[in-house]
Amino acid sequence: MDTGALSPQDREEALAALRATAGRGRELDVLIVGGGVVGAGAALDAATRGLDTGIVEARDWASGTSSRSSKLIHGGLRYLEMLDFALVREALQERGLLLERIAPHLVRPVPFMYPLTKRFIERPYVGAGVALYDAMSAAQDHGRGVPFHRHLSRRATLRAAPSLKDHAFVGSIRYYDAQVDDARFVVNLVRTAAAYGARAANRLKVVSFLREGERVVGARVSNQEDGSEFDIRAKQVVNATGVWTDETQAMVTDRGQLKVRASKGIHLVVPRDRFQSTVGLILRTEKSVLFVIPWGRHWIIGTTDTDWNLDKAHPAASSKDIDYLLEHVNQVLKRPLTREDVEGVYAGLRPLLAGESDSTAKLSREHVVAHPVPGLVVVAGGKYTTYRLMARDAVDEAVRALDERVAPSCTESIPLLGAEGFKAKWNKRSRLAERAGVHVARVEHLLNRYGSLADEVLALISADPALAEPLPGADDYLRAEVVYAATHEGARHIHDVLTRRTRISIEAWDRGVSAAPVVAELMAPLLGWSGAQVEREVRHYLARVDAERLSQEQPDDVSADSARLGVDDIVPLA
Repeated sequence: MDTGALSPQDREEALAALRATAGRGRELDVLIVGGGVVGAGAALDAATRGLDTGIVEARDWASGTSSRSSKLIHGGLRYLEMLDFALVREALQERGLLLERIAPHLVRPVPFMYPLTKRFIERPYVGAGVALYDAMSAAQDHGRGVPFHRHLSRRATLRAAPSLKDHAFVGSIRYYDAQVDDARFVVNLVRTAAAYGARAANRLKVVSFLREGERVVGARVSNQEDGSEFDIRAKQVVNATGVWTDETQAMVTDRGQLKVRASKGIHLVVPRDRFQSTVGLILRTEKSVLFVIPWGRHWIIGTTDTDWNLDKAHPAASSKDIDYLLEHVNQVLKRPLTREDVEGVYAGLRPLLAGESDSTAKLSREHVVAHPVPGLVVVAGGKYTTYRLMARDAVDEAVRALDERVAPSCTESIPLLGAEGFKAKWNKRSRLAERAGVHVARVEHLLNRYGSLADEVLALISADPALAEPLPGADDYLRAEVVYAATHEGARHIHDVLTRRTRISIEAWDRGVSAAPVVAELMAPLLGWSGAQVEREVRHYLARVDAERLSQEQPDDVSADSARLGVDDIVPLA
């Protein structure tokens, strides 16, 4: 097993290996299309079964749904109310695995409070649901990973969350779920798959599928960095493209299709000091639930749930969406939040299996795997927390059509890169800080983002102490993290770093505008950029920030979408 780095050189080697499959008898066993959490999970699943595996992503790893979630790893407390016990049990099993074994460096417990507003009736009803949630979690054989719930009186609730309105509730129930930096998790999954032998390349877009009669035998791809095209041959192709499932399926067949509906969810990011609480909140709305989630020095508030039929690459949050969230959270806060309190906004699309229901809130979160034509497996639906099961089921389906015997999935026992040795490193954090000449809070930040791989970031600082400097306007992030993103994590452009390898685009007041030129200068020598390319990268990022800000002032989805599409994706220099 190698280090799983996704350097520019590693990408070139992956491209060469993928091109080589066009020769007869040299095809991959499995080609995964889509670099979100399910595709990355499928690449790891296939590679660890001993299959010759490739994974391609049209843009950046996790650039779609998988970087725009509520950042929760949870069993879905609200699904209990829908009596969907199987989905909850499955998700709680996965939550425990992630916390205890697979990614303890990236997934951690987070406390929530469910405020109670009605005397007598609500506490036994909600309490029974939360008790069942905990009991189902405790039944897992690898440990629950989070503490049990507690009932709180009105006074204890106010002690935990002093900024709540005194008369907005009669008490509460505190329980635990878990959270994750969703985009960082996906990059880590891809790196782990690469460490086990998968060939991984981002910015590689499938333009068509290769056919021999009815059978799919691979894909033709376009390298988005230079415009070149080539064929990748594979015995089985797994389509894990989320909200793009319908479009990618349509390249092959119009029969037996899975139908996926996109539901837009937006989130606001506000500074942690805007209201006082030691716990997150889960609030009921007329349509669904609203989460207020602790996120480092910030709160994430979300989400909405509305049908979306416009641009899927860059879903836009409208002024109406933002007002909806502010209005609902302000119903329980003593000092209302205003637009001026909002640091960042992001919008994502849930890939829901289309059903008879008109409401996206009622569409299924369970996943489906199909084999619409020989050689092509499609996986769709599901939720972030159960990505591993979706990946396993997709690879199981692909394996059925292979001639040789293939081992069953083993990903439940495979820790991601950075997990091994994480707890020992955490216990040595003061010594690591002393050795690296940085504050212990910096080392804690790095350990919580990279796990035991934080040593690699600290080594960059040892080699060049200037990399210990924070980025302008984004004190939480070091210059070394930009270098690491380009040399180890497959970042190809400024926005990859500012929106996914770090969260500067939603956590900084200027959304990364002041950091962008510094990020470009750090990336330039590593990616061979000319002065013109550096200038172009910065200009593109600033235009993107302007387009997003403009979209968030628009009254509805159509005008917000139009404003956001004022800036195209970055393309290769001619």
